[in-house]
Amino acid sequence: MNFPAYIAKRYLRSKSSQNAVNIINFFTFLVIIIGSASLFIVLSAFAGLKTFSLQFTNTFDPDLKAVPITGKFFSLTHEEKVNIQEIEGLASYSTEIVERVYLSFNDKNCIAYIKGVDENYRKVTGVDSTLYFGNWGVDEDQGVIGIGIFNLLGGPMGNRSPLNAITLKPGERSITGDVLRSKSFYNSMNLIVSGVYAVEDGLDKKYVFAPLPRVQAFLEKDTTQYSGVNFKISPDTDLETVRKKVSDIIGDKTLVLSRQELNGTLHRMLKTENTATYLIFTLVLIIALFNVVGAIIMLILDKRENSKTLFALGTTIPQLRKIYFFQGILVTFFGGFVGVGLGALIVLSQLAFGWWKITPTLAYPVEFQLVNILIVLVTIIVLGLISSRIASSRISKKLLA
Repeated sequence: MNFPAYIAKRYLRSKSSQNAVNIINFFTFLVIIIGSASLFIVLSAFAGLKTFSLQFTNTFDPDLKAVPITGKFFSLTHEEKVNIQEIEGLASYSTEIVERVYLSFNDKNCIAYIKGVDENYRKVTGVDSTLYFGNWGVDEDQGVIGIGIFNLLGGPMGNRSPLNAITLKPGERSITGDVLRSKSFYNSMNLIVSGVYAVEDGLDKKYVFAPLPRVQAFLEKDTTQYSGVNFKISPDTDLETVRKKVSDIIGDKTLVLSRQELNGTLHRMLKTENTATYLIFTLVLIIALFNVVGAIIMLILDKRENSKTLFALGTTIPQLRKIYFFQGILVTFFGGFVGVGLGALIVLSQLAFGWWKITPTLAYPVEFQLVNILIVLVTIIVLGLISSRIASSRISKKLLA
């Protein structure tokens, strides 16, 4: 066995003759456990929060989406549709058209977006799984609205209470008082609400789903004009391969974006928060591992007579430094492992029993990931190496004289 490592293990198991040194060593070990456990729990919580936040966008957003490069609308020819259907690895696709509208019901009103969707829209997204009540009746004169719009307008629902949508007519004309008062300035459409969806506050107040042909006519667009094309990729199919094929067909007038690119701001925000939290807790660990430096220096002073004896027997200064260097590594290594184990137990218990709740029915989301274990252990070991190197460098001939 390596001589410095053997002595370091003996020092780790044996108690010091000075009770203060034993107390310092105990608290150093405890701080490392608490620090590593806290870092793992926080990383697991942010991983769960990220998954929880992105499940809303996963419901509404497809795997890939083609959006116009310029303007709000683009045309898709019959030949392009046929070519899209022949793409290998494409499970389904759906066309849509979106425009901002003015909604009114019983003297109440709000601004929202009407989204005309075809019959394949439910195959491409999981939007029908978000229904709060009613049914997904997006056909003829029926539509689906968010619970936020439903509450703002006082509950438009059923055949006896149609929802009215108004949008400006396309074209260029001068806006005068007479034009504003005339019905030729805008288009109006009544829509019977068949169902209400609920996801999160922002989306619940944003969309009204209606049948695509009716919305195209409402916006005075022909049947080849769309705001976007949604694509669902088959399992075990490379997304980039399908994206390239779609771009080759309609890429000259559209951008083909992945789900992550469609929600780039949200992904960047979550990534930034996760990184900032990791750095903050790493700073806390750095401060905590100063205890390791202090504990090793106290051990060096306590074992100075032993070090003198080893030096007299032929142990070199570098070997003596390695003894205390290995001592610091062992403390941080075992402390990190115990801390990660403790943190893992807490995370797994939260997953199993949901002790900590956001609401009475919703447990705080956490996610157990092996990569977080690796991150914590690497962080602890790297910081332990640095602190142990700093502390062991105190060994010198002057100290032993």
